[in-house]
Amino acid sequence: MVDIRANLQNVRGEINETALACGRDPASVRLLAVSKTFGADAINLAASVGQKAFGENRVQEAESKIPLVKSPGIEWHLIGHLQSNKARRAVELFDVVQSVDSEKLARVLDRNAAEQGKRLPVCLEVNVGEEAQKSGVLPSELRQLITIVGTLNHLEVRGLMAIPPWSDDPEMSRPYFRRLAGLLNEINRSLAAPLTQLSMGMSHDFKVAIQEGSTLVRVGTAIFGKREANG
Repeated sequence: MVDIRANLQNVRGEINETALACGRDPASVRLLAVSKTFGADAINLAASVGQKAFGENRVQEAESKIPLVKSPGIEWHLIGHLQSNKARRAVELFDVVQSVDSEKLARVLDRNAAEQGKRLPVCLEVNVGEEAQKSGVLPSELRQLITIVGTLNHLEVRGLMAIPPWSDDPEMSRPYFRRLAGLLNEINRSLAAPLTQLSMGMSHDFKVAIQEGSTLVRVGTAIFGKREANG
């Protein structure tokens, strides 16, 4: 049986140790518990031991779970690809959308946030590996998207998010994490209000991500256990 409490303690310990080892304040790295495919009971258990930020991939799945999580102060992040026709519900359900990858989606989210009287925090998802099958704005088009989103009154761009090409070897993720951090630094040189969030690193490579500057790691399996193959 998966011990979520112990797993959370272990992951937090690894985050702290890794941050300290590379001269960073552990408080500069947030843990996002990726709860996709896991039920409300698992989320409530994690919340009972202090975990407040949770990530979901799909609007439809989140709709059924969020009402069942009763702990105060929970922050819900959408980290999966979002279709424009789900934007209204996403704005209703989520506190942060990390997967904004196009002008079209940004404008739809902005319009829905305006209608709901919200200012929605977002990250721009970057396809750092330039993989044809993945969502995310290409690095060469990122500056243009940031400029456009910066004109939208009901979106607040906090930073960048990326998922590197898959590899069992965490070191294979390093150049992609480094590239995302470089993109953030490059963009910030021309922004009056610098972006501060780098959402990168998952269960298998979050230590490398922290070494390369991640401020938010998205960890699921190391907390909740293995998912079903289709999850």
